[in-house]
Amino acid sequence: MGSLTYDLTLAGLAVGSAAALTGIGLVVTHRATGVLNLAHGAVAMICAYVLRQFVVAWGWPVPAAAAVTLLVVAPGMGLLLDRAVFRPLSTPAPDPARTLVASIGVFVLLVGAAALLWGTGARSDAPVLLPDDPWIQLAAVLLLGCAVGAVTRWTRFGRGLRAVVDNRELAALGGVDADRTAAAGWAFGAFTAGLTGVLLAPLVRLDPYGLPLLVLEVIAVAVIARMRSLPVAAGAALAIGVAQAQMARLHPGGDAESVVQSLGANLFVVALLVAALVLPGVGGAGGSVARTAAPPVRIPWPAWPVAAVLFLLPLGFAGSDPGTAVQVPALAVVLLSLVVVTGRGGQISLGQAAFAGLGGLFTVLLAAGRFPGLPALPVPAALAVAVLCVTPLGLLTGWPAIRRHGLALALATLAVGVGVSRFVFEQPYATAGLPVVARPPGLDGDRAYYAVELAVLAGALAAVAALRRGRTGRALAAMRDHEAGAQAAGVAVPALKLLAFAAGAALAALGGGLLVLGVRAFDPAAFDPVRGLLWFAAVFVLGADNLMAPLLAAALLVGLDAGTEPGVAAVVVGLLAALSGLRRRTARTPAAAGTAPPWLPAPEPPAAGDARTEALRAPEGGADPAAPAAPVRGAAPPGPPPPGDAPPTSRAASARGKTVPPGPGERTDGPAHARPGRLAGGADERGLVARGVRVAYQGFVVLDGVDIAVPPGRVTALVGDNGAGKSTLFHCLCGTLRPDAGRIRLDGADITRRSAHARTRLGVARTFQELAVFPSLTVEENVLIGAEQAGHRPAASAVEPVLRLLGLDGPVRRRRAAGLSTGVLRRVELGRALAGRPHTLLLDEPAAGLDTAETEALARVLRALAADGTAVLVVEHDPDLVARVADGVLVLEGGRIGR
Repeated sequence: MGSLTYDLTLAGLAVGSAAALTGIGLVVTHRATGVLNLAHGAVAMICAYVLRQFVVAWGWPVPAAAAVTLLVVAPGMGLLLDRAVFRPLSTPAPDPARTLVASIGVFVLLVGAAALLWGTGARSDAPVLLPDDPWIQLAAVLLLGCAVGAVTRWTRFGRGLRAVVDNRELAALGGVDADRTAAAGWAFGAFTAGLTGVLLAPLVRLDPYGLPLLVLEVIAVAVIARMRSLPVAAGAALAIGVAQAQMARLHPGGDAESVVQSLGANLFVVALLVAALVLPGVGGAGGSVARTAAPPVRIPWPAWPVAAVLFLLPLGFAGSDPGTAVQVPALAVVLLSLVVVTGRGGQISLGQAAFAGLGGLFTVLLAAGRFPGLPALPVPAALAVAVLCVTPLGLLTGWPAIRRHGLALALATLAVGVGVSRFVFEQPYATAGLPVVARPPGLDGDRAYYAVELAVLAGALAAVAALRRGRTGRALAAMRDHEAGAQAAGVAVPALKLLAFAAGAALAALGGGLLVLGVRAFDPAAFDPVRGLLWFAAVFVLGADNLMAPLLAAALLVGLDAGTEPGVAAVVVGLLAALSGLRRRTARTPAAAGTAPPWLPAPEPPAAGDARTEALRAPEGGADPAAPAAPVRGAAPPGPPPPGDAPPTSRAASARGKTVPPGPGERTDGPAHARPGRLAGGADERGLVARGVRVAYQGFVVLDGVDIAVPPGRVTALVGDNGAGKSTLFHCLCGTLRPDAGRIRLDGADITRRSAHARTRLGVARTFQELAVFPSLTVEENVLIGAEQAGHRPAASAVEPVLRLLGLDGPVRRRRAAGLSTGVLRRVELGRALAGRPHTLLLDEPAAGLDTAETEALARVLRALAADGTAVLVVEHDPDLVARVADGVLVLEGGRIGR
């Protein structure tokens, strides 16, 4: 028994050492460049093939071949990737979304290139680099890790590396050559990838798909190390390797035998699942990506008739056997799921192949009567039930997406895809002995089946088109463009993410079932994680947020692989994705100073009694800065406006009497205010009130028992030095941060635990210091989001007055927000907040980036809002604006409100 334990430990150390090399390389590359290199496994596979080519095909000695492979080829690949692919993405500032897509493109490109050069068959003659002694491999890993640690800690290069990691731009200003540091990181990362590949190749069968995916699974050790700690990465790799080897001793027998064996063979996959789904997301909040910047591809309308004709050609010219064309509509349905999840929703999903495979597998099992608890079903019913079964499984990726973005979300979805592939598709209990799938009567011929696929595809396209045009589609686009801004507009972001992933899973399952019925058999290789990465890259580079992309991508992938050598499609798609950084990136909110039209062009004649509109028509200087509490000159007393032309936040127009049940201990005898979202609470405290709010970060107290009230009908200014805690207090009031202690009340009702979007729907609106607009939507759609999420019916009745009020009712209303000036965008953001008809408005530095005229117009708007009964809290550094508009000033200093 002792000898068996020792032998298994040695075997585990051999695998763990290779995994430790991968972890070290990934951590170093990430620390030098900020990139999680998902192509690490593909580089390892290429180096293993190159070494084999030198030794087996050309007869080179192993030492010479290894030296050239590891010291020339591998670092050269790293330098090439840095120069041609990733350096363009780091200037002028890193773009995490495109960097991630570029690494996926490199992965797909190298896998396709290997399939073209060396074929898709597995090879077992990879040369052995180091003696078959795990202790030697372990010593090599420890020596390499110690060398890297010493260089990082005690050399000038290491200090520069740490500076680049902390702040690339600041390091460059300090004299550090950030490009050279990144190049060194890429060269070293490629070297470790090559060493991993040549060490693992003799232990596994060398093929273009297996080795890259195996190394991809080992990313778990880098995630466990939080992409920072080399000792943690190496220790985790060795521990998992040894544990995986020791599990070979377990033979429980019965049904548990296969489960234990699958766990023992895939312990790194389990670690990846746990690390990606349970541990905090890699990069934390700072590493999040608010928007997946899908390339803006506009499809002219004549392209649709052309596409329809091309898709109908197999019916007219292929006789009774369209052949491989039957795969195109089905694959297009699968890829359409990425339009919903990634293109419109902005969520990076690398696991759609898993849901497509589950849809195909469940269809086969249901039709054959092998699905647990259900009898055999007709094929159409089996496909429908399969879609219904897979749809809730979309929550597997939707739930992590609630708190993860960008890189962390990509890892979570990748982990789900790899886990489904390893523990379902490759296990005998799920796929052994599956029968040939019989199509429904009348669809035995490919011609008839292809016609049905086209009908299903047309229906799916129509459904997604309706989704994109409607309220949900606008909310998804808002979430994609600016998640915090969407929450501030009232969008229930967590529920919307779950909806997007569930809808994406349903579409993928539908397409997967059609694929399996098209080829009449379930093939696990057709739904492996590598295929999922290829699908994601294809849709992304063709424009994820348009309906033509899945059609083009499906035709490209199926056509190239069917008409050429296997791997050509991967090479083409991978090359496009890898070089996507060379294309000019679209700025999110570029604004050239002076290009904006005047803030307030002559508006339409206002309704009588609209205090805010009257204030905007007042002459310059109409408001007396020496007496900020006085009514705005020329403003009529607040009163009910004419029906159908209500001001956006008029108390009379907003009267809806919404209430919610009070919490424990809440007073219920006071009347609820008849304004949108007002809570049924005590009558002793009107407006938004915070009591005893305390917030601390890592032991540092930011807010220390803050009390603040935002009364109706007044403008309250909150001032203080940078770092005083103003933004933190703002987040507590808005619901984006829950305080450690204290309570937030609205008209006496406790809303401390209410989410940001819930508070918006209760009538508490906000703007941001950094513009929170939705660049892909038009000005009108930006404002419409606020009205729709507040529940106004019809929403246009709340939008039109706001557009007129802010001078956005001209041609600018049809323009997309991307590219507009800062002044216009400030109006757009304010309009989005006002369209919800809030009773409380929280403005975070609303004058930032505005010129004198725009600031003056803003002052008139704020005074008019207060005159109409709105409670306004302004965080502002402009003393002139504060003096002009504020009825009261609160000073936040040292985490406390000064007296």
